[in-house]
Amino acid sequence: MKFLHDLLDKQRPLFEKGGKFEKFYVLWEANETFLFKPALTAGDKGVQVRDAIDLKRMMMTVVIAMIPCLIWGIFNVGYQHYVATGEITEGGFAAFFNLDNLLFGARWVLPIVLASYVAGGLVEVTIGIIRKHPINEGFLVTGMLIPLIVPPTIPLWQVALATVFGVLVGKEIFGGTGMNILNVAMTARAFLYFAYPTDISGEVWTQLADKAPVDGYSGATALAIANDTSISGAGTVVDGLSQANSMLIAPFGGDFFSFQNMLIGGIPGSIGETSTLMALVGALILIATGVGSWKIIVSVFAGAFAMGTIFNLAGANEFMLVPAHYHFVFGGLAFGAVFMATDPVSASQTEIGKWIYGALIGMLTVLIRVVNPAYPEGIMLAVLFMNVFAPLIDFYVVQANKKRRLARATV
Repeated sequence: MKFLHDLLDKQRPLFEKGGKFEKFYVLWEANETFLFKPALTAGDKGVQVRDAIDLKRMMMTVVIAMIPCLIWGIFNVGYQHYVATGEITEGGFAAFFNLDNLLFGARWVLPIVLASYVAGGLVEVTIGIIRKHPINEGFLVTGMLIPLIVPPTIPLWQVALATVFGVLVGKEIFGGTGMNILNVAMTARAFLYFAYPTDISGEVWTQLADKAPVDGYSGATALAIANDTSISGAGTVVDGLSQANSMLIAPFGGDFFSFQNMLIGGIPGSIGETSTLMALVGALILIATGVGSWKIIVSVFAGAFAMGTIFNLAGANEFMLVPAHYHFVFGGLAFGAVFMATDPVSASQTEIGKWIYGALIGMLTVLIRVVNPAYPEGIMLAVLFMNVFAPLIDFYVVQANKKRRLARATV
């Protein structure tokens, strides 16, 4: 490593002021700081408080926390393909975790990850060169988040376009990493949803089949089935889930859309969102390292459960009567709570504000799912909506704290 560091140092004069490649200095500096520590650090002059965490370590910790969801998603893409074509005839862990599923899933998922990183990386480098500001590691997380919240059949050009849109509109126009008011990955997904709705939702899994799917396999997600059952009035949502794809064998016991199977994640959905269990593994990593706020994660789930319970009491339609805990395993609530709501830039910063912010995200998610029949998922809009209101929440929390302190003050 010392040899590589010395080699980079020898090239430094070419990129510094007056050098041949002066305008590309930010690109050279980004490579140096990614591989090694910066040449100038806070502790070079004077006494500094030292901490093991920095932006690079924080971003890499989040990426590591997403790896369980990524690996699970790769296996699940392969599994859903072979289920759709009738080549898997029995459930169990052996049927899910096999080499064929891994190879097939990797063939579909890894190009999406690559397209996201290449498109976003080019934007970051271009903006850095134009504005002459350092390129940091903020996109390491966004570049992984975007592939995990899209279906495996999405065209790669749409992934690239959405990534460019998310980085430019969601972050760069506000000043770059640390200045964005919206979660960049959710901004990219919102662009895809409203610009190309047929490619971001629907019966995407049947498109993976290189031959016709077995009879009775719809490829619809659990939320879509729940919404359709509620609209049709053909029994309860739980019954509708039980009857959907009933001829197929679930990988982890029970019906194909049983609570157990949805919790573990052997169901159709976006690449990284299907397994609530893997999202919780990521949550443990973020909480243990202090990178993610446990208050936001817990409050999102609490808010969703509270709103689900309120709808259970109202009971105006079948979707309202869905057991509150089912919302934890529907769609991307768990993934959004762990990796989107906890964005350290766009989330609330005050401790009380984190509870309020997270609870409102959970409540809005369930509200959007139940009330809006045209949009069965709600976590995306809930996160983006609360991103906008997070500063306002913090403002009133700080004002309330000032009033309490002034009331206790003595002259």
